[in-house]
Amino acid sequence: MTRIQNPESQPDIMPGIQNLYKAVYAGGAPRQTLELVHLRASQINGCSACVDAGATSAAQAGVAPEKLINLAAWYENPLFDDAERAALALTEAATRLADRPGAVTDEIWAEAAKHYDERQLGALVLMVAITNFFNRINTTLRVPAGTRWD
Repeated sequence: MTRIQNPESQPDIMPGIQNLYKAVYAGGAPRQTLELVHLRASQINGCSACVDAGATSAAQAGVAPEKLINLAAWYENPLFDDAERAALALTEAATRLADRPGAVTDEIWAEAAKHYDERQLGALVLMVAITNFFNRINTTLRVPAGTRWD
């Protein structure tokens, strides 16, 4: 059961969150890629609410069901193109910062920069950061899968 019963008691939070998402989606990175990034970071962090919402958002953005099913093993699956692989490698490195010093290596960044311009890279990094932020909030507050934030 969620630890905060009345999310509406936090009205000043939603406008800031909405502005962050506006910045992400205005950054020019493909919507499907952004949704894959969100979903993969949420899978790594074990955030059931974000995995559930992320799978729904990815499907709504047109991500094929086969990609959703195989996202956890993207690095071995030909369904993902080179640009998606670069974004997912960046996502995993930025999400697993505590796993090793310098987790986001120059090689990971350079590969992503081959496929995305600086504005798009900024959008990808912001999506990873927002996702990790929400994963931590949702798991701490025990927000259940199926919860929607409108």
